[in-house]
Amino acid sequence: MNRVKTGIEGLDDMLNGGLPKGHAVAVMGSFGTGKTTFGLQFLQQGLREGEKGIFISLEEDQESIIGNAQSFGWDLRPYIDQKSLAVVKLEPTDVKNTISRIKSELPEFVRSFGASRIVVDSVSLLNLLYDSNHDKRVNLFNLIQMIKGTGATCIMTAEVQDNNPNASRDGLVEYAVDGVIGLRYEEQREVGEIQLTIRVMKMRRIQHSRRVKPYSITGRGIEVHSAADAF
Repeated sequence: MNRVKTGIEGLDDMLNGGLPKGHAVAVMGSFGTGKTTFGLQFLQQGLREGEKGIFISLEEDQESIIGNAQSFGWDLRPYIDQKSLAVVKLEPTDVKNTISRIKSELPEFVRSFGASRIVVDSVSLLNLLYDSNHDKRVNLFNLIQMIKGTGATCIMTAEVQDNNPNASRDGLVEYAVDGVIGLRYEEQREVGEIQLTIRVMKMRRIQHSRRVKPYSITGRGIEVHSAADAF
């Protein structure tokens, strides 16, 4: 199976070469674990390789996203100007208009743009647009199938439950996607330290490491210490 490098040092080792091409993968974690950074780093790797990418945001506008990327040394403006990268801002506060855009404009735009990498940040906010679990499930499944139908590889960030860091906020996305990568804070009370850890919880159709590994968020982005063990 063809692989897509994430651009995250150490993670591709855990995945035996990268994400399976065409997969939809949820990156789940609480605030501050680097979910948006993960998505930007994934897109930046593709841009370096001459691929096109789309960043679909429900939280930040284009200038904020550009600024976040710049803090890691990734200049997105040339790629936006060259039409290699598109940033699509959806407004979760304008529910009716946003749902209409998702159903009418977004599918055609994704297909016509020709992106091979897509990031949705965050699917938890996207699901808040719908009232019932049935509507959330149906629309999430339809979005994933639409993206996968283009052949693109997709990262969807998701918030986790306060009392269960292994489950997304609404408990839906992890069952709809092909893969799940969990980002967590691990606390060792005896020494008063907190460590960021990553685990590939699910990845269909490939062999992968299930070990919990530490990672860092540095000035160059996320680095997974695949040769080390967590606390």
